[in-house]
Amino acid sequence: MAEVHLKGLTKRFGTNTAVESLSLDIHDGEFVVLLGPTGAGKTTTLRLIAGLEHADAGSLEIGGIDATKLPPAARDVAFVFQQYSLYPHLSVYENLAFPLRSPARPHTEAEIKAKVSSIAKMVRIDHKLENRATRLSGGEMQRVAIGRALVRDPAIYLMDEPLSSLDAKLRGDLRIELKRIQSELGATTLYVTHDQIEAMTMADRIGIMAGGRLMQLGTPREIYTTPANIHVAARLGQPAINLFPASLVPGKGIAAGTHTIGARTEHLKIAPSASGNGRIERVEHLGDQSHLHFSVGAHRLTVLAASDNMLSPGEPVSVECIAPLCFDASGNRVAAA
Repeated sequence: MAEVHLKGLTKRFGTNTAVESLSLDIHDGEFVVLLGPTGAGKTTTLRLIAGLEHADAGSLEIGGIDATKLPPAARDVAFVFQQYSLYPHLSVYENLAFPLRSPARPHTEAEIKAKVSSIAKMVRIDHKLENRATRLSGGEMQRVAIGRALVRDPAIYLMDEPLSSLDAKLRGDLRIELKRIQSELGATTLYVTHDQIEAMTMADRIGIMAGGRLMQLGTPREIYTTPANIHVAARLGQPAINLFPASLVPGKGIAAGTHTIGARTEHLKIAPSASGNGRIERVEHLGDQSHLHFSVGAHRLTVLAASDNMLSPGEPVSVECIAPLCFDASGNRVAAA
C-alpha cells in the first residue's frame, strides 16, 4: 500500500469545471470516502487518479512517485466500478485470475491459483469458482468484481459506488464485508458514494464534495458534529438536519451574528404544553424510537423521541434547541456562544 497526495487537481470539460483545485492526502492503509451528490466531481477524481482522465492543472503523487503524467498501467491502482464489469464468458476463477495474467505483472500458474484461492475465500465466493459470471446473483458478481481488484495488491484501491446497484439488505451485508476486508489487508482505499450511511460506517475520514470542490475533510464524528457550513451539515443525518431562522426556536449558546440554526433531530427538546410554540403534525413509530414531525409557525421540523412517547398529531408542544449549530448569512458555521 502507499500514500496518495493530490495537489491542486483541476479538470474541465469544455466550460464545465468537474474538479477544481482539489488537494487531498490519503494516508497509507486509510479508508477515505468522498461523499456528495451526482455531479460533485467524485468519479472524475477517481478517474484522474487512475489516469483515465488527465488533469488540466495540479499534480498527483502515488507512493512517493509523481504519477501526474504516467499512463494508467504504470500507476499501480485497482478500480472497482459501479457496474460489475465482469467478463461474462469466463468463470469466476478466470475473472479473478485475469489481472494476474497481465504481461506487465507475470505470475506462474501456481502463484495465480494460490492467490485466487486466497482472495475467493476472503470475499466468500470460493464455492462459485467454476460458475460463469452470468450465473451469479448481483451480490456475488460484485464480490467477484471486488475480488478481481484485491488480487492485484495495488498501491491504492479506487471504488466508484460499488454497492449502489444492490438491494438494501445486500448493500448492508457487503458494506460490513468490505470494511472487514479493507481492515484485514490494511489497504489504502478511496471510495466514492452518495450514501451517507456507507460514508459514516466505513470511512476513517470523509471528504464532502460539491461543485467539484472539497468542502470539508474529517472523521465521521467531526463532519457530523462540527460541519464547516450548511451544505456539509445537510449531507449527514437521517432524517436531515433541521434548518430554521435563528429567532424561531429558543436555545442556549446561540452566537451573535447567527442567521440560521441547524439542529439535529436529537438536539431538539419538546414537551406537551397548551401554550407551546409548536404543534405535532405526524408521528413515525420506528420500533426502538420515533420521529415526531411538528410545525413551528410555517416551518416543519423533526425531532427524535423515545418509542414510548405519548404525543399525538394535533397536540401543542413547547420546543427548545439544546445543541444549536450556528450559521451566518453566507451559510458558514460560527462558533456557539
